[in-house]
Amino acid sequence: MTVKVFVDMDKCQHYGQCCFEADDIFHLDDDGKLQYVAEADDSRRDDIESAADVCPMQAITVE
Repeated sequence: MTVKVFVDMDKCQHYGQCCFEADDIFHLDDDGKLQYVAEADDSRRDDIESAADVCPMQAITVE
């Protein structure tokens, strides 16, 4: 089973708080822009949901 991750890049301000919760899913590139994995194993769901919760812009959706 997989978790689908979506980041609304119009809302995202690239604070990177999500990176602390799930650094294998979210990371800031060399330009400070957020990059993320769109599908992850279901075993990562808790950390991905935590990342969504800490996002100050509430830009992350998990399905």
